[in-house]
Amino acid sequence: MTATVTVIDHPLLQHKLSMARSADTTTDNFRRLVREIAAMLAYEVTRDLPTEMIKVTTPVADCEVPVISGKKLCLVSILRAGNGMLDGMIDLLPGARVGHIGLYRDPETLEAIEYYFKLPEDVEDRLVIVVDPMLATGNSASAALSRLKEAGVSSLKFVCLLAAPEGIAALQAAQAEGINATIQWIKYQVRGFRNRDRFRNEEEEERDAPQAQRDPAVPRDDRQEPDVDDGD
Repeated sequence: MTATVTVIDHPLLQHKLSMARSADTTTDNFRRLVREIAAMLAYEVTRDLPTEMIKVTTPVADCEVPVISGKKLCLVSILRAGNGMLDGMIDLLPGARVGHIGLYRDPETLEAIEYYFKLPEDVEDRLVIVVDPMLATGNSASAALSRLKEAGVSSLKFVCLLAAPEGIAALQAAQAEGINATIQWIKYQVRGFRNRDRFRNEEEEERDAPQAQRDPAVPRDDRQEPDVDDGD
């Protein structure tokens, strides 16, 4: 079975992504654009959430209305680039639980090395949406999905801004090994990721890997997880 790939080709999303990738875009505008894009992708990726009917009292009369059913979903960021998308997702899904996975590629073996992993409790009962801006070779994303599967997650969606064909193929191969994943990304002409792209490439991740493990910005076990509320 092949992973489902959903391409989102909304003109507004493509426009914002083009502005975000431009070298002329300032840092503050880049962050704002990524946040806005992520919020719009959150709308698309939750399109098929199940609903149930409940009774509410309006100013006019009682009526039955649809609400999302089941446990709140979980957003998982692949550190550190995924955090830029996480904020935009939370804007639209303030009740979502939040987890983090820290990975970098070993420069010699090219294997993904995990340096941080923290998920909410009972994550196996939740839909998990994994966010990472750029899917290049797909090695880190595949490792993250495999790690989530080991943690008991059975329903996964991976959301990115840019995706190379090699990355999509890698995730599809990982799905063939038992990962039930849906890949969603923006339709965009990608002719290869350049070193000056506004999104970090894998060479940069390898170069910064030792620093990432010491970076105080990386969540630690003794820091409060950024969950939003105490409900299910």
